[in-house]
Order: sequence, then structure tokens, then C-alpha cells
Amino acid sequence: VFCSGRRKDTGNDSWMKRIFGFEKEDLSSWERLVCLLNRPTDPASLGVFRFLFGLLMALDVTQERGLSHLDYKYLDGAPLCRFPLFNFLEPLPMDWMYFVYLVMFLGAIGIMLGFFYRFSCLMFISTYWYVFFLDKTAWNNHSYLYGLIGFQLTLMDANRYWSIDGLRNPKKRNAHVPLWNYTVVRAQIFIVYFIAGVKKLDADWVEGYSMQYLAHHWLFDPFKLILPVELVSLLVVHGGGLVLDLTAGYLLFFDATRPVAMVFVSYFHCMNSQLFSIGMFAYTMLATSPLFCYPDWPRRFFRHFPACLGVFLPPAAPLPQPSTSCVYPPTPPGDPKDSPGTPKPTKPGRRHTLGALFTFLYVAEQLFLPYSHFITQGYNNWTNGLYGYSWDMMVHSRSHQHVKITYRDGKTGDIGYLNPGVFTQSRRWKDHGDMLKQYATCLSRHLPRYNITDPEIYFDIWVSINERFQQRIFDPRVDIVKAEWSPFRPNPWLMPLLVDLSPWRVKFSEIEGTLDNQTEVVFIADFPGLHLENYVSGDLGNTSVQVLQGQVNVEIVEEKVNYTLHPGDKMKQLPGGAYHKVYTVSEGPSCYMYIYVNTTEAALQRNFTHLLELQEKIRNGTETEPLPPELQPLITGLEDDDSEGNVSDPVLRVFLRRQRRMKERKERREASLPQRIERFVVKKYYMLRRGFLMTAIAMRNLAVGPPPLEQLTQEVAYANMKEPDSKASLDDSLQAEVGHGEL
Repeated sequence: VFCSGRRKDTGNDSWMKRIFGFEKEDLSSWERLVCLLNRPTDPASLGVFRFLFGLLMALDVTQERGLSHLDYKYLDGAPLCRFPLFNFLEPLPMDWMYFVYLVMFLGAIGIMLGFFYRFSCLMFISTYWYVFFLDKTAWNNHSYLYGLIGFQLTLMDANRYWSIDGLRNPKKRNAHVPLWNYTVVRAQIFIVYFIAGVKKLDADWVEGYSMQYLAHHWLFDPFKLILPVELVSLLVVHGGGLVLDLTAGYLLFFDATRPVAMVFVSYFHCMNSQLFSIGMFAYTMLATSPLFCYPDWPRRFFRHFPACLGVFLPPAAPLPQPSTSCVYPPTPPGDPKDSPGTPKPTKPGRRHTLGALFTFLYVAEQLFLPYSHFITQGYNNWTNGLYGYSWDMMVHSRSHQHVKITYRDGKTGDIGYLNPGVFTQSRRWKDHGDMLKQYATCLSRHLPRYNITDPEIYFDIWVSINERFQQRIFDPRVDIVKAEWSPFRPNPWLMPLLVDLSPWRVKFSEIEGTLDNQTEVVFIADFPGLHLENYVSGDLGNTSVQVLQGQVNVEIVEEKVNYTLHPGDKMKQLPGGAYHKVYTVSEGPSCYMYIYVNTTEAALQRNFTHLLELQEKIRNGTETEPLPPELQPLITGLEDDDSEGNVSDPVLRVFLRRQRRMKERKERREASLPQRIERFVVKKYYMLRRGFLMTAIAMRNLAVGPPPLEQLTQEVAYANMKEPDSKASLDDSLQAEVGHGEL
């Protein structure tokens, strides 16, 4: 179905050739199939895609691959726990890592320009896959897809159109490419869409639990004019995503449905670029859509542009010349055999057979890998396999309620606790047994430096997947340092997902609907024989625990008192500022919920409301009482940037900071299109500037050695220079303040 390479059909063509681009006789033998897959095809569409892919990958190297913050990412010499695919993989010294990224960047530029094309592809994919395998915490489906497309392009003749190689070598310029070049990449994109749709047939997605939060995004506001948020989530987010993924590959192929598919697919990817931080993925997928059009579409499209732009645009003429990469059939009867441009008939050789064989093997492998988790069972957790090659995009959402790392000194028996995430920059290890094993092994190497001998490491991690109960994902009684783990055997210390409790999610919505805006609820499920040790902060008031299923014992640690609770029982007023333990004593899992009010936050909101009302009265001139000196910043707080630091009242200081943020966000939302473009360009400029300046420093260090420390410090400070307008980096500072930054 991906083998259409013709642009026009004659009246004598059969219905199969008009629809699919080939006759059924082309599938009658292996030789006929080799001839079909090596049929001469216009290189134009493939050449334009090569250019766009190289451009997007050059941008990706500086952004999602991390060139602009490489020194923060690898922290040369720091005691850091890393998560490579193979434990023997290590990052190179920092200056050499900059060299690796420079090679990757130059490879992407070479692909874009079609300059020393094959060598450029090798430069790109060798360094790209090294960086990819170096850090599993950065894996995702689209990063995996980039590596696959880079590998495909290495074997293709994508430099036959609009390339520097074509200018250098007349035999390559505007020469036919074999049809399998298009077949492989079309099949790859079809698999991305279709398998993603098949994975969304999961019950959680169909029932609307996977991405519930997305419906609240402003992009879905037009749908909310006619549908409630719940139906927008179920029908538009989940239903629409499922239908589009299942059908996009088919609709893009057929002539009759392609225009509609292009509209919906483009709209879908443009929305994704705003919904998620996915770098170049949305734009890469947009660049793949024209590959499903007739291969000569660039010639017909750019033919309408002025001739003066022809130097910069893909050429519209002449027609492609013959190529040894293709198999040419005998000249049809009635056609002049020796007319200019008519290629001589050729028979398939070894090169053509290998191309056809590669096509079948590659497509078969890509269809198999998403379902190969029965082999790599050690990577299976609550979701199957190493996340990043299964095309199960956005099918699972997680929230973490509680993470505790306990260590025990193997010599003295002393017990202590570690800050979750110590010695690592990532938080992804919490959901993956293979990473947890790597993390525990790494911690066991670092802790002896702190006089902890032969440490045992225990993890107590509570996760909710797709709006279920919060429950343990790994057995907290197992020392992960000494625990067995194999990539080919099931993880023995993985706790089962309590899928039997999934129907409770309907009840969750009902319970949450009965609570006011200041009351929070957390739903917990635990296994028999285990207990949850919990601390009630002094900021929380009216904290209660109520049993939904099973039986629990609640122990108040300081009071040394136990209470037994059955389904429906509720224990009110758990003591604040103290620990308690909840033991599951029933034969099956227990289910209970905490209900609490953050009294400190509620009081803060009341103070904010009072200050806001007072500020409005001052502005309107309706405030008759003299303003106390400590509240004077209410008048100048938003105009004077330095006033916040002079405020003694902490509540007023936080209020002014919040007001300034709201004002800046409003200015951002109401900015004109030129202002938005300017802000975007300035932000990207300083990001690229830092990446290239740091690369230049590293290359100089490799070439002639590092300079004196004082000079190096000045050079790095110059590279770190931020954009003049501090508002441009507001979002980053906010993320760092609330703890959402990875670094």
C-alpha cells in the first residue's frame, strides 16, 4: 500500500493500479517484487523532506538534545548517577561531549544541504544513537523516531534532488531514486500513527482516563462552547486522538482522502506543539505528510514561484535522469526506443535485491518491536517495555504522592533516609525497575564516602496511573542493591497494579464533587501485611482518614494508640505535626482516603483577597483610612521593581510577587504578533548563542588546552549572558521556583 510512485494514470490502467500504484502481477514473484520496489521514482519529494529533516535536527541538537545546557546536563566530574541502556556506557569528558554534539550538528547540516550526504548521515546517526543510549531518562517515542529516520536516510539516495552533491556530481543531479526509498519512510510514518492508535485501544484511553487534564487547556476552549469539559475530554481528546491515529496513515495514502487527512493531521500536530514540550516532533511529522503525495509535487508547486527565486528554491525542471539505483522496464510498444531521455531496460542486480530485502526486513522489524516485550520482560513495569519504541504515546499518565528512600548501614545497622533524587538530575527512575536498580547500585557506591558501610537501599514509591488509587509500585521490603534483576526475566520485586480497583475511579469523581474548593482528597490502596507511615504537616487542618474497602489499623505514633477501621469508618482529626501509621490487616488490599484542608494556604488566600480589595480601593480612591507604612508598597509595588526586597511583611512580599507575575503573564497573553515573534527570536538567539559559544570554548580547549581559570570563568560568564528583558525568562524562573526543573 506504500508503493505508489506514479503521478498520472492512463485510461488502460486497472483499478488496482489507479488506487495502489501497481498491478497484482507485480506481486506474483520475487523478481517482479524487486522490480516494483526499485521502480524509478521522482526524487523531488524525498529531497525536500531530507532538507527539512536536516534543518529540524540541527535545531533539535541545540534544544532537546541539550547543546545549549550541555555542561549542566553532564556535570563533568560531579558524583552523578546516570541511566544508560548499557552500564558500560559513560559520557566522555565535557569538552569531548561538546565535540560529539558538534559532529552531530554538522551531520544534520550536511543532511540538510545534501553535502557529502552519506558521510553526513553517518556523522549524525553515530553520535545521535550514542547520546540516545547514554540516558534512558530522556527516551521518548519521537527521539527514537529521529534516530530511525536518520538510519533510513543513510541507506537512501535522498541527495539526488536539491543538494550540493548534485551540483558536484552530474550523475547524481536530479536522478531517479528507487521506489523503496519512499516505501520505507512511508511505512515508518504509517506505523507511528497506526500502532499509536492500536495502543490507544487500551481501556483507560477509551474511557477517558489517560489525559483528563488536557481538556482544560485553552486550545480546547472552542469545543467547550458546545460541550462540557468531561465530554471534551472523552470525545475530543481521547476519541478524536484514537480515530486520528488509527486512520491517518490510510487517509494520507489515498488520493481521495489525502486533502482531508492533511488538514486534520496538520491541525493535530499544531495543537500538539502547543500542548506538550516535544521540541521538533510536531514539525517533523508535518514534514513527513507531503511524502504521501505524488513524488513530483515540489516541481509542480515551485513552478509557480518567480524565476528570480529559483536560485534558492527547489528546481522545477528538468525531468529526472536515469539512475543505476533503479530497474527500468522495457520500452512499451509504440514508444520510440531511442528517443532522448529514454532509459535502457535493466535487470535487477544484487543492489536492487538488497534494497527490496532491506525494505521487508525493516518493516517487519518495526511491526514486531512494539510487541516484543515478552522477550525483554525485565523492562516491563505497569507498562510494557522500555518506554520510547512502542508508540504508546500519551496512553499513560502518572502522579506521585510519596517517595521515600531508606538506607541501612550493613555494618552498624543504622537506618537513615535520603532525599529522593539525590545524586541524579532525573525523576524518571521512580517508575522503572531497571533504572531503580541502576540508581540503587550507584547510591551504594557513593554512600561509603559518608561513612555508610555496605549500604542497603529500600524504596517506598507511591504512584497513581491514569487516575487510579495511589499505590506502591515496588516492594519496600526488598534491598534493591542486592535484588536480582535481568532484562529477560520478570521483575520479582514489582508490585502488581491493582486493576481490579479501577471501577473506583467513577466513585472518586463523585466524592471530589462533594468537596469545596479548599478541601483536598487523596485515594490510597495498599497490600496486606504492609503499612504506610505518614506525616501530617502542621499546615494541614481537619485531616481525616476514611476506609473505603478492607480493614486497617491506624497507629498514632506519639500517643502509642491504635484504632481499627472497617469500610465506612472514618477517623477525624489526625494529629498535625506528627507521624501515624496505617496498617492493612485485611486479607485483600485496603482502600482508604485522606481528606484535608491546607489551612495555611487558605489563610494566605484570605489575606490575598483582603490585600487585593484594599489595593482596588486605593486605586479607586474609595479608601478613606490612612495606609499604614508597612502597606505603602501596595501603591508602588507593581511599578517599582526594587520595592519587593524592601517589604518586611512576608505575606505582602508574596502578594506583590504574585501580582507582578500576573501582570507579566497578562502582558504576554495580550502581546501583539510582532512582539511575540520578537520575544521568541530573542529567546532562541540567546539559547543558540550559549550553545555555540560553549562549543567554541570546548573546541579551543581540545586544540590548545584550557586557559587560566580566571579567563575561562570570564568566557563562560560571557556565554551565560541572558536576554536584556528579564521577563523573557519568566517561565523558566517560575519552574525553578516551584521545583519543576530537571536540572
